[in-house]
Amino acid sequence: MPIRTGKGTISLPEGVYINSSAGVAGNKEKEGPFGAEFDIAFDNNKLGMETWEKAESEFQKYALSAMLEKAALEPSDIDVIFAGDLLNQSMSSVYGLRETGIPLMGQFGACSTMAQTLAAAAVFVSSGAAERAAAVTSSHFCTAERQFRMPIEYGGQRTPTAQWTVTGAGAALVSRKPCPVRINALTIGRINDMQIKDAANMGAAMAPAAADTLLRFFGDTDTAPQSYDLILTGDLGKVGSELLRELMFRHGADISKVHNDCGLMIYDIEAQDVHSGGSGCGCSASVFCSGIMRRLTKGKLKSILFVATGALMSPTASQQGETIPAIAHLLHITNSP
Repeated sequence: MPIRTGKGTISLPEGVYINSSAGVAGNKEKEGPFGAEFDIAFDNNKLGMETWEKAESEFQKYALSAMLEKAALEPSDIDVIFAGDLLNQSMSSVYGLRETGIPLMGQFGACSTMAQTLAAAAVFVSSGAAERAAAVTSSHFCTAERQFRMPIEYGGQRTPTAQWTVTGAGAALVSRKPCPVRINALTIGRINDMQIKDAANMGAAMAPAAADTLLRFFGDTDTAPQSYDLILTGDLGKVGSELLRELMFRHGADISKVHNDCGLMIYDIEAQDVHSGGSGCGCSASVFCSGIMRRLTKGKLKSILFVATGALMSPTASQQGETIPAIAHLLHITNSP
């Protein structure tokens, strides 16, 4: 059963494992430095669909199907699926997963959704509420641009702090069946609002949330950055990563030697003209569920903190002049032979 540790961390002492995962990506991601790591990478981001939104739903389908195929399971073998995305009413998840027949609990954590769905799945499995649970999320450059900024046909100029929404998806299977990759603990994020209103500078909005969650986890577990092989944030990008390292250093926690960010790993930010790096639910989802999981499974990584960050903005709130609240959820994941 889950056990509360400290003020905000939940330990899973009886063993909860990630048995299978798959990361799917689009053409720009395929061309980046992480391109060879994805389980599936497409040359055309529309996947033959009529709209970009329908294409994003297809990305979720491919991620879930690839994950199930690796695990030699059928959709009927999954007790519950936790899924979400960036679009209104989580439409990519709803329409992408409606034919699976798997009980669905929709999630919204913006770009932190991969960690949020994994955390929910882990607690469900640890408590006995489910034998097998799936965690799925996605994002798509064209759908995000249409909803949060301007349609790509508008041709608006991007500022240096702006990030490129990743076209991709990730899916992971969580159960009590022992395997090399184990979820040991998790810390649910708190809403942080630094009064930032610039939707093109989400890294700055999210960095304080990541620092808050990390510091709470270190306090609850009496550990330090050097206790881990990797502290992997979700999609802070260049600006947000620099701010996070500075914030952590001010609190006496130097993460510079162990920190990396999915938004920096997925693209060559100079050659691919993505400004501050990658963002979107599919950023941390596709990176973690493919290459990072592979390294954990093979023992190349022994102990990591996966900290997916999210800007909890909405188009309506932005149009009304609201600020951008942010959140970060953390999972401690190990190679446990």
